Amino acid sequence: MQTLTDTLAQLQSDNLYRQRRITQGPQGPKQIIDGKECLTFCSNDYLGLANHPDVVEAFKKAVDEYGVGSGASHLVNGHSKAHHQLEEELAEFTGRERALLFSTGYMANLGVVSALTGRGDVVYEDKLNHASLIDAARLSDAKLVRYTHLDMDSLSEQINHHGGENKLIVTDGVFSMDGDIASVDKISEIAQQHSATVMIDDAHGLGVLGMSGAGTLELLHLQNDDVPILMGTLGKAFGTFGAFVAGSEDLIEYLINKARTYIYTTALPPAVAEATRASLNIVKNEIWLREQLQKLISYFRDGAVQRGLVLAESFTPIQLLMMGDAADALNVSNKLKQQGILVPAIRPPTVPEGSARLRITLSAIHTEAQIDQLLDALEKVK
Repeated sequence: MQTLTDTLAQLQSDNLYRQRRITQGPQGPKQIIDGKECLTFCSNDYLGLANHPDVVEAFKKAVDEYGVGSGASHLVNGHSKAHHQLEEELAEFTGRERALLFSTGYMANLGVVSALTGRGDVVYEDKLNHASLIDAARLSDAKLVRYTHLDMDSLSEQINHHGGENKLIVTDGVFSMDGDIASVDKISEIAQQHSATVMIDDAHGLGVLGMSGAGTLELLHLQNDDVPILMGTLGKAFGTFGAFVAGSEDLIEYLINKARTYIYTTALPPAVAEATRASLNIVKNEIWLREQLQKLISYFRDGAVQRGLVLAESFTPIQLLMMGDAADALNVSNKLKQQGILVPAIRPPTVPEGSARLRITLSAIHTEAQIDQLLDALEKVK
């Protein structure tokens, strides 16, 4: 058996070793990282709300009212008025009967899948689903069956082959490492044909896609019955922290009583809930942020074409330059860092072997000049 030291040495040899960076100051296009100013293109703060003055002020005000921590789980005495109001507002925003807050998206996915499935059930997942969804199925004791990425024929074939009395189809809405969007409309049709239930993790779609920012389902004009279970996170476009699940009255009451990652953990701080209420209000009412983000995405892609850079297909803030080899991706990332630009290399096991890449994420508060700086640097090192 390899020792920990041997394993770490092997990771370094394979260009798969990971290290943390130390940041100073708030999220934004420019940050002090490891003591030096960097222009960053790696944050999930898609609308620039993590340091928005209204969100910050709401947080400060709520700390004065509620203190710093919630002190207990939701089912003891940690469920505050702030939590409850946020749940009601998230339900209204997503057009669902109820919403339920979780501490993180990982906890939400583990809680929902393990509460709804178990031994003898089958969970069908896209092969490129987020790790939390894969782990959720594995921990549930249900049979995990993975279908080829975005391949609806593969999904149908797997269901026909494996069946299952209780079938749950789970997919990302926007795939976090690829920037492409699931064919949720077709998944819903297949689910109806096979009496399966659909769950979507729309962590990277909510706030970004759709006229009102309601995400992938709004973009594809889908109804609640098409996708009964919606999971969303609050640490990306909303700029705060936490996650939620939205669905029917019965679903939420069931999760309150059965989802272990909800029952047995401390509620997120009420001040975070109040900050999220402020950011939700911005997401709903300041449509120009999404319009500006889409404008910058188009500007970046047009500039890449002009410079001979080949990008993966995506009209989301997640833009990819495929490298293939982990060493190549790491080398280009390091050269950009030398020019004061942070674009991390994404390497296995986060992505499949042979598909290492630069994952460039754009924010509504980037400027065209900053994007030009990135494009010129990429052209120089490509």
